[in-house]
Amino acid sequence: MQFELSLEFIEHLQDAILKKDVAYLQAQLKELYPVDIALVLNRLDVEEANYLYDIIDEEIASDVLLEMEEDKREALLATFSTKEIAEQLDNMESDDAADMINELPEEIQDEVLSQIEDIEQASDIADLLNFEEGTAGSLMAKELVSVYAHETVGACIDEIRKQAESVDVMYAVYVVDENEKLIGMLSLKKLIISHPLAKIEEIYDADIISVKTSSSSEEVAELIQKYDLVVIPVIDQLGRLVGRITIDDVVDVMREEAEKDIQRMSGITDDVDSNDNIWRLSKARIPWLLVGMCGGIIGSRIISSYEGQIHLRPEMAFFIPLIGATGGNVGVQSSSIIVQGLANNTMISEKIAPKLLKELSVGLINGIICSGLILGYNMLISESWALAATVSVALFTVIICASFLGTFVPLTMHRFKINPALATGPFVTTLNDIIGISIYFLVGRLLYDIF
Repeated sequence: MQFELSLEFIEHLQDAILKKDVAYLQAQLKELYPVDIALVLNRLDVEEANYLYDIIDEEIASDVLLEMEEDKREALLATFSTKEIAEQLDNMESDDAADMINELPEEIQDEVLSQIEDIEQASDIADLLNFEEGTAGSLMAKELVSVYAHETVGACIDEIRKQAESVDVMYAVYVVDENEKLIGMLSLKKLIISHPLAKIEEIYDADIISVKTSSSSEEVAELIQKYDLVVIPVIDQLGRLVGRITIDDVVDVMREEAEKDIQRMSGITDDVDSNDNIWRLSKARIPWLLVGMCGGIIGSRIISSYEGQIHLRPEMAFFIPLIGATGGNVGVQSSSIIVQGLANNTMISEKIAPKLLKELSVGLINGIICSGLILGYNMLISESWALAATVSVALFTVIICASFLGTFVPLTMHRFKINPALATGPFVTTLNDIIGISIYFLVGRLLYDIF
């Protein structure tokens, strides 16, 4: 049954913690998955979370720790001794343990690592800590099952039994040569149905997709998504098998990248979340707010330069918000579609012209519809043909220009290796506000003279 966290449930747990009713707490936690228990711990204060964590079944304690929110986990780990932290890391896969150590204060990382009882686990974690963040090496786990090509199926099965003790979930069996170089993958089905004396080299599949330790996490995510993989092997520069990356780690990367892009599109420069302190949140937001203010100042100067025109035709001022808002919305829509296409690699062409032509066609259709509607509106409520024509023509032109800029800017930034997500949100909105207002008054100056 799916668990739903409620305030009433939390209050009952807090009351039991206060009374130190261990039997009740264990009964409540017994039916919950690690991720559900983590949700509960996230809602408790540090002392309560620490008490509850101490009575969690040791078999799932490390899983619960991994599922907690980062800031809550850091606060909980701060109450642990280095020995206690090492015990938790000992029960994790090497990639998760390495991530956990990276979250610890630098002054205690080496001490925690030295207290891990499993020397092989400690060695694996130390190796992973040497890889640069954002690479396949930093994502991979060292635990895997591999066999030599020259071995028989019977010997291979015996070896798998030994190796599988350190692997929670066995997605694949990798085949290596005498130099530990990855040469293929073995299907479990073939392994089971093959004769015990058959050689592995006779039944393994040599067609295998792998990544190097230096490959970027984005490249790993693209390969797993493209080929519908659940796990991908990692090799070093010499082609030797050194680890594997599972889909759950890639999903985390994809989510983090999506969150970063959303923040950039919203005009937030740093990777922040709602739990960060006030100063960090303010520092992340202020740069693009200042850019927007500068754009607003420029827009106000443009409007002031047409003060005489507004004085003679004050009705034009009523539609300034409409022009600015529509241009900004169209620009953000266009740029968002382009950024999404670039992010998921559906845009494989390097030519900008076809993309511009397509978005301009969309802008043309939207411009005709919107300008037609506003023309009809003005003809109903206003007797000024000049105003009706000015707003409609200006709106049509602004939509076309906004579509062009919303497409051209992110594509150009991508061409110059700049994150195109920066092109959306405040940047496009501010730019289109300035251009839209300028177009509006220029069109007004021309058409009012005609009418």
